[in-house]
Amino acid sequence: MSQVSIEQHGKVTLFTINRPARKNAICKETALELQAGFAEFDASDQRVAVITGSGNDAFSSGADVSNLSELWRCIPGSGFTTDKPIIAATAGWCVGGAMVLTMMCDLIVAADNTKFSYPEARLGFTGGMIAGLAARIPHKVAMDLILLGRTMDAHRAYNVGLVSDVVDTGKQVEVAMQQAQTLADSAPLVLTTIKRFVNQHVLPKSPAEAMSETLRQLNVVRESDDIKEGMAAFREKRLPVYAGR
Repeated sequence: MSQVSIEQHGKVTLFTINRPARKNAICKETALELQAGFAEFDASDQRVAVITGSGNDAFSSGADVSNLSELWRCIPGSGFTTDKPIIAATAGWCVGGAMVLTMMCDLIVAADNTKFSYPEARLGFTGGMIAGLAARIPHKVAMDLILLGRTMDAHRAYNVGLVSDVVDTGKQVEVAMQQAQTLADSAPLVLTTIKRFVNQHVLPKSPAEAMSETLRQLNVVRESDDIKEGMAAFREKRLPVYAGR
């Protein structure tokens, strides 16, 4: 059963994490579906993506500890890259890796009941990618959230620049889709160029971001048909015939 629903609305693609019984926790399958879905989105004629979680109780409670994922796979700029705009529409809890996911989006439309939380210091684990938060909001504010693990509500997140809009709960997807349509009607080359400039030359990458980007590129080789052909040719003592895929 699919963990993510993907809908096209004109030139806008809406991704919805659809695991309400688990507060939209990101399991292994969810991360892989998001990674594949965004790769398809990037290769398509679609112009803008919106990502949200089903219901208003939680955008996502983070990694599903009962089925741990390689969560970096569904993080923009790490598990996949795209120069097309991505808007996160959040409501309720946005925890751990899910907060990192939204942090790496270009815009965040937050319902007024959104609560951002990064409790990993108390849980004894981190992927390290949250370090990039200090490049996006004031340093001490970021460290308060990361080290002390104190919850940040939507209005505080807006005031410090983490989210771009706060709306009534239940309106987050509607508003995000309206903004996405504005972007879809804009010049795609301009949006692409600006986003690329910001991501490549303005925002610094944390060590974890750089590592996950390297893993993603290496996995293209490790999971390719060419590596299977190379191994088969070696076993069969023949010259390999590579297809570059």
